Parts: sequence; C-alpha cells; structure tokens
Amino acid sequence: MKTLRILVVLPLYGGSLPIGRYVATALKDMGHLVEIFEAPEFNSAYDCLRKLRVTTDRLDYLQNSFLNVVSQSVLAKVETFEPDLVLAMAQAPLNHQALKRLRRDGVTTAMWFVEDHRLFTYWKSFAPFYDIFAVIQKEPFLSDLEAIGQPNALYLPLAALPDFHRPIDLDPVERRRFGSDVSFMGAGYPNRRAAFRQLVHLDLKLWGTEWEGDHVLEPLVQMRGARVSSEECVKIFNATRINLNLHSSIQADQLVTGDDFVNPRTFELAACGAFQLVDTRSLLGEAFADDELATFTSMDELIAKIDHFLANPEECHAITERGRARVLKDHTYHARMQALLDFTASRIQDWPRDRDTATPDPDFPPELRDEIRQLLARLGLPEDVSFADLVWSLRQQQGTLSELDTAILFLDEWRKLYAKRC
Repeated sequence: MKTLRILVVLPLYGGSLPIGRYVATALKDMGHLVEIFEAPEFNSAYDCLRKLRVTTDRLDYLQNSFLNVVSQSVLAKVETFEPDLVLAMAQAPLNHQALKRLRRDGVTTAMWFVEDHRLFTYWKSFAPFYDIFAVIQKEPFLSDLEAIGQPNALYLPLAALPDFHRPIDLDPVERRRFGSDVSFMGAGYPNRRAAFRQLVHLDLKLWGTEWEGDHVLEPLVQMRGARVSSEECVKIFNATRINLNLHSSIQADQLVTGDDFVNPRTFELAACGAFQLVDTRSLLGEAFADDELATFTSMDELIAKIDHFLANPEECHAITERGRARVLKDHTYHARMQALLDFTASRIQDWPRDRDTATPDPDFPPELRDEIRQLLARLGLPEDVSFADLVWSLRQQQGTLSELDTAILFLDEWRKLYAKRC
C-alpha cells in the first residue's frame, strides 16, 4: 500500500489515550504520514466547566458547546492536513455534526472502539456515522452493529508495541521501587478489591488509581494511588515476579467473569517477557496457545498457582519466552494497523483516492539524489513519497533548516507561485 496521510484523533482522557499513541507510532514506523489531534490538551479547560457550580442543565449545555468547538477543531485539522483516513480512538471528541461533514466531504473515517460494548453503550449513537468500526469483541456485538446500520465492523483485538513493551534492565534502586513477588497494575474495580484482599499475606504491591477507601488494601497501594505512566508500567512488569492480570468487573461477587475481550495488559506483559497470571477469557484461546500464558479460572486456582510459580521460576521463564514470541509474531500494533488498512481498502470503494497530480513532482538533479535519499531516511519516508508529502513532513520538523531543507521549501513556494500565474 502506498504512503497514506492518517489523522489519529485521541480522546480527552481515558484508557484509549495511550493506545492511540501506540497506534500513531506504529503507523509512522510503517512509513505513513501521521498527524495526531491532541485532544488531551483541551481536557483541563473541559474540567474547569465542572467547577463553575452551575445547574445541571447549564453544565450540560456548556460541555456540549465545548465539545462542539473541539469537533470543529478536528475539522479544521482535516482541511489543513487532507488525510486519507481519520482514525478516532474510543471517546474521541467527534460529534454527529462533524462526522456527517466528513462523510459529505468524502473523508474516510474509522473508530477503534477499544471498550466493552456492554458497559459503554454510546456506540449505538455513533457507530453508523463511521465508515469503519473496529472492535475488541465478536458476537453478538458484530451483529448488533450491522443491525443499526454499520456493515463495516472489524474484530481487531488489542496488541503491544515491541519497541516500547520489551524486556529492560533495571538498576537496584528501580528493582527495589517497582519490584515485588506479586503485583497488580490497574484500577481498583470491585472484583479486584475482593480478590486481592485474599492475597495480603504475600509480598504484594498495587499500582494505579481508584483504590481509595479500602483500609485493607490501602497500605499496599503504591505512589498514593497516583496514575502510573506507560514508562513506569513497563518497569513494574519487568520488576515483578508474578504480574496479576485480573480483568475488570463491577460485580464484586464474581471475581472471574470469563467474558470475551482480552485487555491490553495481556499483550503488553507478554511483550515485556514478564510473567503473568491472567483470568481465562473466551477470546484468549484465539490469541495464545495454552503453553504461552498461565491462566486461572477461580480464586482458589489463582492462590495455588501463585504458590506454584513462585517456587518454580524456570517454568515461568519458559512460558514467558513462548508468550513473547507469539506477541512479536502476531500481536503488534503494526499488524493491527495493517489489518485495519487492508480492511478499509476492501470495504471502501476507490480508497485511498488518488491525489491531484496536475503539477508533476520535480525531478531532482543526480548530484542531489543521494542527499535526498538521506533526507527521506531521516524523515522516515519511502523513496517514492510524493513531493507534497515530503514538503509537509519538512514543515513538521523543528530546529534549524539545512541547506537542502531550505531549497526544497523554496522550490515548493516557487511552484505554488508558478501555478497561480499559469
């Protein structure tokens, strides 16, 4: 596939935010031109509205008005960047009006809905307005999407970014800070609170938010319950002997739900070569073989397996080696994005559209071609990139322009002036 222009629209906040950044990195690595709409930069202003102490109806009006401004900002970005694809992450600030405008203008849109469709039901309102709708669950979700007018739904499970989620060497201070026999990184959902109260006799550390108010677990919560950065997550994964991976549930009486989707932590831990105990999921068997992950189906089994694997580190190592190999082979964001682009090309007629080539690309003199190749390599662009995309990439750079950079930008301005006169 040729080099594409892709606008990745991030949410204001939430779990799909880091995933959106991994997506953008993968697309850039694949040679595409990627622009990111940084919705999180609007979040502080959005939060200020909640502090106004106004009536609920006025607050709703102000928040909707604010989100409309953000949606219009996305449209302005589209007009400037002229993307082949607008890829929105779950909860991206694109309202119905903006999506209708993009469809009217022939701009292809996709959303990666990386959430549980049973808990977050706003998909019912927005899914029909996207050209492509990628999800992390299968039936009955795929049929439900088709029933409301979204025929282009794609099952696209989560993944890892190998250059980021990888084994790392930690110094003694980091190992002491981030390490423990057993740990969990994530939010304090009711089922997790109930489960982990049975593990307080272990060398256990809890990382993440929403653990307040539990006097039993509070002493085990690290960093006073502050949000953990993606970089810190990788250190925690690498420093921990057994990483607990219990999927979330709002039902405290059902610790292991056995639901379908597989969370991002499963792939990230495996890519890090970190040992994990993960609760069984119905879609887990499609992603990993039995000997590539250690699973549990009940609290009793979890406790027994913690004891077993703490006493058998060599068995842990063998499992993690197989799990990491599977992720690197099948479960990277590069693979997911290629699947999404291939699916889009198969479903959207004449996508991607040919760009206007009325003005031919300049033919650089032979003595400059080696320098041009070096420039393309520095920018991460393929050798067959169009001149317009080369110029766009140069304009995104910061710092001092080289003589070649300046010459190319000058040539672009000259071509625009020449085109107007003609």
